[in-house]
Amino acid sequence: MKISGHKICRGTATGPALVSKDAISFLGGVDPKTGIVIEKGHALYGKNVKDTVLIFPGGKGSTVGSYVIYQLKKNGVAPAAMINIRAEPIVAVGAIISGIPMVDKLEKDPVETINDGDMVTVDGTDGTIEVT
Repeated sequence: MKISGHKICRGTATGPALVSKDAISFLGGVDPKTGIVIEKGHALYGKNVKDTVLIFPGGKGSTVGSYVIYQLKKNGVAPAAMINIRAEPIVAVGAIISGIPMVDKLEKDPVETINDGDMVTVDGTDGTIEVT
């Protein structure tokens, strides 16, 4: 299944989907050294974002979240790609400065359409994703 959306950060990456209905605060919500979600009560608590296609509605919290995404990338524990229902500037800037392919505003709601573990290819250059 191929779905079109809006380009945020160019590049292509493939990985298993990690899907959350909860927004993510990268500052204080994700450990930048390990990639593990540490926000208590979060749908992804205890899960690792490393090498996944991280799918979530959007970001929340501090503007420092952009730099946490960058730290994740520098530490080798970042998601391979990200998909948002609607990206906000904090997550978008984090993806761009880290070179993580990212799209949003897909024709279908990715949180409802894609399941954990589905293999997803994100093409941030074309603004499309493919689910297999």
